[in-house]
Amino acid sequence: MSFASPLFLWFFMPATLVAYWLLPRFRNGIVAVASLVFYAWGAGAYTLLLLSAIAVNYAAGRVLDRIEHRRTAVLVAAVAWNLAILAVWKYAGFATQQIRALGVEGVPLVELALPIGISFFTFHHISYVVDVYRRSTPAQTSVVGFVTYIAMFPQLVAGPIVRYHEISGQLAKPVEGGLAAGFPRFALGLAKKVVIADSLAPIADAAFAPGAEMSTVTAWVGALAYTLQIYFDFSGYSDMAIGLGLMIGFRLPENFDRPYSAHSITDFWRRWHMSLSRWFRDYVYIPLGGNRHGPWRTYRNLLTIFVLCGLWHGADWTFLVWGLYHGVLLVAERLLRVPPGRLVTFLLVVFGWVPFRAESLPAAWNMLGAMVTWRPGPLDEFVAHAANPQRLAVFALALVVVLLPGRPLGPIVATGPRPLRAAVTWLAAPYAALLVAAGTFSPFLYYQF
Repeated sequence: MSFASPLFLWFFMPATLVAYWLLPRFRNGIVAVASLVFYAWGAGAYTLLLLSAIAVNYAAGRVLDRIEHRRTAVLVAAVAWNLAILAVWKYAGFATQQIRALGVEGVPLVELALPIGISFFTFHHISYVVDVYRRSTPAQTSVVGFVTYIAMFPQLVAGPIVRYHEISGQLAKPVEGGLAAGFPRFALGLAKKVVIADSLAPIADAAFAPGAEMSTVTAWVGALAYTLQIYFDFSGYSDMAIGLGLMIGFRLPENFDRPYSAHSITDFWRRWHMSLSRWFRDYVYIPLGGNRHGPWRTYRNLLTIFVLCGLWHGADWTFLVWGLYHGVLLVAERLLRVPPGRLVTFLLVVFGWVPFRAESLPAAWNMLGAMVTWRPGPLDEFVAHAANPQRLAVFALALVVVLLPGRPLGPIVATGPRPLRAAVTWLAAPYAALLVAAGTFSPFLYYQF
């Protein structure tokens, strides 16, 4: 079930909010049940996998909270369980493909459908058991409260990644905000998704399609279209998740801070998918030693983090190359000690999105080659057909929006002037809803991760 679907907008969300407002004392139970229904609607039998992971990690947290000895063994077992789930369901197919490609006989090809949101709820579980192990927060004693944290439908399938210590107090006491702050934020995200991202999707899809005539113009139009699409799609989802959270009494962490305004790749990763960056920093980078043991260990740790970040996004060489690319850029920035500046940073990010989106590495090299060397020729006919005047207008507007300086719009809409909130609520939201009713929405890009 997508946030940008008629079923969610006109049935699921209103029913959940009404139940919460009528019975606020049972908020966690209402959210827990609604969240499991939300997940089961799209994941079906994989809901059992989610429930088994919840049961194991809830039990591990209770054990870690009670014992003083062998706590490390319990933590290792819990983390290994979570990583095993991820390894089997997300990476086993890729691993067996590579083994068979090497000519090893007798290895069966594993073909498993990817459970929705597995990367996100796995990281939530790991952060929970680590937080309890570190004594940074006590374990959740309520089963309902724990299910609410893990399965909370606003962030279950595409984040933001919420670490347990950030939200444990909110499970007991709702935060202020409610409908007045939450709905405008949700409406902004809906508009970013269906008005902007979905308008750019056909252009990007046509440019990255197999067989596209890859002139330099086609390559740059496609790369820029995807650069804008993925930002407005994912930041739109995050705005909707944060707005939904406020409407049910939870303040979820911010996930974007105008990332295309970054002046370096380091700065970009402080602004893009911030909850994922913080997760890797606190649970992998710092435990590996961070930057405390000299430059070469720091470079190794950075490359390790971004190889893992790439693989977290998907089991494919394209994601591995994308992660390694960003890791190398971060190492280069530390070696040179000179930030590349805003324009160069933006271009480096655009180049990086090409392997991230491409169907294969050869397809990525073909597009990148057209971007850095002149290949004459008109815009590919299918890209030209997709780039109608309305979509080109959205393309130009989106590019201007991401390049202009300023504060992130999401927090401003939630707490800013009433006229701004009213404009988003009564203008942007109805227009986006009409597009949803017309069936023009598409699934969020990060559902596949």
